[in-house]
Amino acid sequence: MKITVVGATGLVGSKMLQVLDEQHVHIDELIVAASERSVGKEIVFQGKTHKVVSVEEAIDKRPDIAIFSAGGAASKQYAPRFAANGTFVIDNSSAWRMEKDVPLVVPEINADTITPDTHIIANPNCSTIQMVMALAPIHKAYGIKRLVISTYQSVSGSGLKGINQLNCEEMLIGRDSACTVSTTTKPAYPHQIYRNVLPHGGDFCDNDYTTEEEKLVNETRKILRDPDIAITATVCRVPVTGGHSEAVNVETLRPFEIKEVRRLLENMPGVVVQDDPANNLYPMAITSFDKDEVFVGRIRRDHSIANGMNLWIVSDNIRKGAATNAVQIAKHLIETNLVN
Repeated sequence: MKITVVGATGLVGSKMLQVLDEQHVHIDELIVAASERSVGKEIVFQGKTHKVVSVEEAIDKRPDIAIFSAGGAASKQYAPRFAANGTFVIDNSSAWRMEKDVPLVVPEINADTITPDTHIIANPNCSTIQMVMALAPIHKAYGIKRLVISTYQSVSGSGLKGINQLNCEEMLIGRDSACTVSTTTKPAYPHQIYRNVLPHGGDFCDNDYTTEEEKLVNETRKILRDPDIAITATVCRVPVTGGHSEAVNVETLRPFEIKEVRRLLENMPGVVVQDDPANNLYPMAITSFDKDEVFVGRIRRDHSIANGMNLWIVSDNIRKGAATNAVQIAKHLIETNLVN
């Protein structure tokens, strides 16, 4: 089994390597690839030192699986070339997600969309992954009519640039006046993020929604295989280092009992219910950090509409929202003998 990680030196790429190790994925040969400026750097994996190679060299090595976390432009350029060699590409960017013939996969929900012919597989957006993990059993049982989504997304969703801006602002404004925000590096956000909330994730579109909000709409419909779900979303960036939180209002097509909804969520693989308000137990970003599960709480009926409920959904966006989901797809390919 020959596996390459493209973008191995980045925030998500390094986490992918960690999860590959933790999940005990069988690898005979690991190829770590990145941009030209990182070629020659060394990465230690399972006690062995690997030199970073160029993407061109990784293509020539014809890996069985290539896990991409190198951005949309690199994916568009190189993923088809890997695929042409018979490699299964698992891409973490938004480049392929809405392509008709490219499966958009959360393994617990729709791994069956992967076939021997789908050599490019898209990893959904981090905020979408955690939400559909909670929504899938509800949609299967009752049908979903409408979703109203508000997200509170950590700065790690913007990569190291977002984390660095928050940390530097905290030092500058909060503790150490000697720190200055770099003038040579463009900040991740147009405003201060420290002690602030920005109603802005991604780029603004012509319809006044952002690209992050549009992803929640389009990707959710594709993964749940229901183009008729009415969805509206507001994405916010909050001064949290890791872990995305979401308040999701769900209107179902058929009546439900909250006890049954809770049971469905408790039985969903990869979901952990934390819902004991009397003891202040509910999901939080700080307690979801560096965990693979999706945590759901504040499960309650919305009394303002028929068949309405509210959910609070939290997950580590770098793990289940990116690295873990991609590794789970790789494991599915191996375990189902799509690659051998």
